[in-house]
Amino acid sequence: MNVTDIRGKVAIVGLGHSDQGTFPGKSAERLSIEAIQSALADAQLTKDQVDGLITCKSIQGGNTDVSVGPLFGLSPKYAQTLDYGTCNFSLHLAVQAILTGLAETIVLVYGANARSSKVNFAASQPTLEGASGFVHIAGQAGMALQRHKALYGTTDEEFGWFAVSEREWAQRNPLAIFRDPLTIEDYLARPYMVEPLRREDVTMVSDGGVALVVTSAERARDYPNKPVYILGMAENNEIRGDYFPDWHMRPNIKGTAARIWETTGFTPDDIDILYIQNPTAVWNLQMVEYYGFAPVGEGGRWVAEGHTRPGGDMPLNTNGGQLSESYMWGWLHMVEAVRQLRGTVEPERQVPNNPELALYCSTMAFHKSAASIIGVDQ
Repeated sequence: MNVTDIRGKVAIVGLGHSDQGTFPGKSAERLSIEAIQSALADAQLTKDQVDGLITCKSIQGGNTDVSVGPLFGLSPKYAQTLDYGTCNFSLHLAVQAILTGLAETIVLVYGANARSSKVNFAASQPTLEGASGFVHIAGQAGMALQRHKALYGTTDEEFGWFAVSEREWAQRNPLAIFRDPLTIEDYLARPYMVEPLRREDVTMVSDGGVALVVTSAERARDYPNKPVYILGMAENNEIRGDYFPDWHMRPNIKGTAARIWETTGFTPDDIDILYIQNPTAVWNLQMVEYYGFAPVGEGGRWVAEGHTRPGGDMPLNTNGGQLSESYMWGWLHMVEAVRQLRGTVEPERQVPNNPELALYCSTMAFHKSAASIIGVDQ
């Protein structure tokens, strides 16, 4: 089946999440179950009406289908667990399962208690990066930003607007963890954490769970919420890692971007709201360029012009993103995108003029990239 055949055939009909923060004593599975309960309530479904479960393994290794399902009393005919997050990969698997008849109504879920369990994100890895002392994603991202600055002259002030604009959105989001005001002057006054990255350029670590309910377009019409349809999806990878030239610049994203535009017929000008999964703000910089919202090399200047801020012409991460809302491997980005398209977020955060199309871009570190276009019209 050609990827263009998916357009408008599968829809998101339910959303749910736990609170976000620090919850000692709650496992990743327990947080996932809270999110599933919330998503089923949103879709007005019972668990007996679900015949598919896709879990996303948490950063600490738990949260599998065979751990979440039994705890929730769920044993559907289709169940899978992915080893990597960011929601896009799970969503794409669900679309394939529904279109091939493996399941009709699938719950997708991610849960983690990485903060309260004190997961060590700085453990050395048997890689060239680990041997060089880059034992955290911020080290590799910092190198990518240094490269961008050397090639294109991007300044700290320009780059800082990614963090500042996400904080402006987060201040309007009651779920967000970081809501204190942040001006560009505040940002520039902060010390470097991993030069040239400041603390505000890197995600926090938080506990929580997020879930979606996905079904066929035909069934979606029977649900209480406005269906949000999957209109296109694309993936690409560079799993050979350092064998690729300029790997830290993540050129694999260019392939995903080219495919999402080619297979859907949409262009960046058609997108009303943009979501980028961002453990660091460097991901924002790379993806606004590779997906064509700013020319390559000019992403810093573009964001400094105010395009992504409240009132701008390309709202970016209106939930506050991973820099200000929560960790969650970007799953809440998709929840926010659906709520914006439904028109159900708080009035002060709602993007005006009835947005119809959203693009969600994500990656698995430096190895894989994925994109989904979702909309309210098939």
